Amino acid sequence: MNAVSETALTTAIHVNGQRLWDSLMEMAKIGATPKGGVCRLALTDLDKTGRDLIVQWAKEAGCTVSVDQMGNVFMRRAGRNNDLPPVMTGSHADSQPTGGRFDGIYGVLGGLEVIRSLNDHGIQTERPVETVIWTNEEGSRFAPAMVASGVFAGVFTLDYGLSRKDVDGKTIGEELRRIGYAGELPCGGRRIHAAFELHIEQGPILEAENKTIGVVTDAQGQRWYEVVLTGQEAHAGPTPMPRRRDALLGASRVVQLVNEIGLRHAPLACATVGMMQVHPNSRNVIPGRVFFTVDFRHPQDDVLAQMDAELREGIERIAGQGKLEAQVEQIFYYAPVPFDKACVNSVRAAAQRFGYSNREIVSGAGHDACYLATVAPTSMVFVPCIDGISHNEIEDATIEWIEAGANVLLHAMLERANESG
Repeated sequence: MNAVSETALTTAIHVNGQRLWDSLMEMAKIGATPKGGVCRLALTDLDKTGRDLIVQWAKEAGCTVSVDQMGNVFMRRAGRNNDLPPVMTGSHADSQPTGGRFDGIYGVLGGLEVIRSLNDHGIQTERPVETVIWTNEEGSRFAPAMVASGVFAGVFTLDYGLSRKDVDGKTIGEELRRIGYAGELPCGGRRIHAAFELHIEQGPILEAENKTIGVVTDAQGQRWYEVVLTGQEAHAGPTPMPRRRDALLGASRVVQLVNEIGLRHAPLACATVGMMQVHPNSRNVIPGRVFFTVDFRHPQDDVLAQMDAELREGIERIAGQGKLEAQVEQIFYYAPVPFDKACVNSVRAAAQRFGYSNREIVSGAGHDACYLATVAPTSMVFVPCIDGISHNEIEDATIEWIEAGANVLLHAMLERANESG
């Protein structure tokens, strides 16, 4: 094999876009849904099937595979000097219940395609190159999101990560053992030279501006809350309106409050109530208890703090008006993330080398790269998705976009993988 210097990087070194697309479509058969999406919740049997297939492909590409205690899967292609920290890429293989064919898995298989393409071109890198499957990025089955990359980065303890439960009371640790992905490798403490994550934008900006590549400079900060409002169940018929302690009425007012907070801090703020459980959920009983979630996002930490204060003050006021008890717990927080300038420049240079139209962009969604950025120089590569739709079965992209993003990833990783210092 031959080493490739930065000056020798040309568009003649490129990925096999059709092979990458075919791999994505093969993965999409695992957990396929009627509307063309996928349902591969974290650590289910379908997630195991998907992981097994990716590991098989990685081994066929000559990678060594290791698994850490949070089930994160590391697929390594050796470099000339394997004592040097690797250049890493990857994303997640789990999905939303009604997820799409590209969210997360594109970053994993894009990383595998980089490795396959290095093999095709006979290129030996100075440093090892790795692609990773991060466990439970979505947070759909086990909250919070990105918990395994969070453990890797030291944001959460291993005990905390392994103890997260789904709605049936099953823990991450138990389910990792059940599907055979409870590894022995310590989670975290690994040296990383540079890291990149390839992803669909999950928003409308790139497509609307006819840009092929998003050079991601920052990611929004996030705060997630779980809220419980408790009133009193009572008969829907005999109970006069003024005497009611209706928890659902209070929750409805908080939903309106959350929307108002988002609008007050527009255009960059996002505020969402995405989940609600009503008790006892009977048509002729006044609801006595409501559990719901709140999701706040903004690229400025001081604004996120202001949104937090407005939420807490508003819930206290609404609970008082309705004679309700209120519990508000922030279960997830990370500050806005500025990505590494050198890694961002590597992405930008790769896009320009191929002549792809591009623009700087801030990620509105959370990604494993956000936690990875706290322990290693990191950045992201975005490509458009049709109509900006994601977390939806109709999520879609073109093969041209998919190939372009992987080409940018290949060149950004090659540039950093051939640094000897």
